[in-house]
Amino acid sequence: MPETITLHLMGPDDLARLLAVAEGVFDNPVRADQAQAFLDDPAHVLVMAYAGDQAVGMATGQVMLHPDKAPAFFVAEVGVRDEWQRQGIARRMCARLLDVARARGCEGIWLATEADNVAARALYRSLDARETGDIVVYDWDGAMNGSAP
Repeated sequence: MPETITLHLMGPDDLARLLAVAEGVFDNPVRADQAQAFLDDPAHVLVMAYAGDQAVGMATGQVMLHPDKAPAFFVAEVGVRDEWQRQGIARRMCARLLDVARARGCEGIWLATEADNVAARALYRSLDARETGDIVVYDWDGAMNGSAP
């Protein structure tokens, strides 16, 4: 029987837990200064998936405020350790992010992914997301290639 996966909505008191995450969940090693700033900001949301004490996945998002409309929510990143993929973990984490966004009054939830990211596109379709075409993305300072400072 597969190990039980638990989800944890991270908060300001979870820095030690976040710093203990082994490589393979995030793109880069967790930085203590950035991690604490993220956890302290109520607009940022981090859901972690655990198999026992081992972090096996993460999903992040951010509440986006505008002066002329209700808050929206941007799903920033979703990742599952390679050996734990295709077990519904990403779907559960994303569903939790969507629940948090809606509970915080967000009326629009969105994200972007690469056209050739078949797995991600299947994941978002499984969550009843509407795929939007004809969008052009612009970036500065290496934001889209992971080299941003």
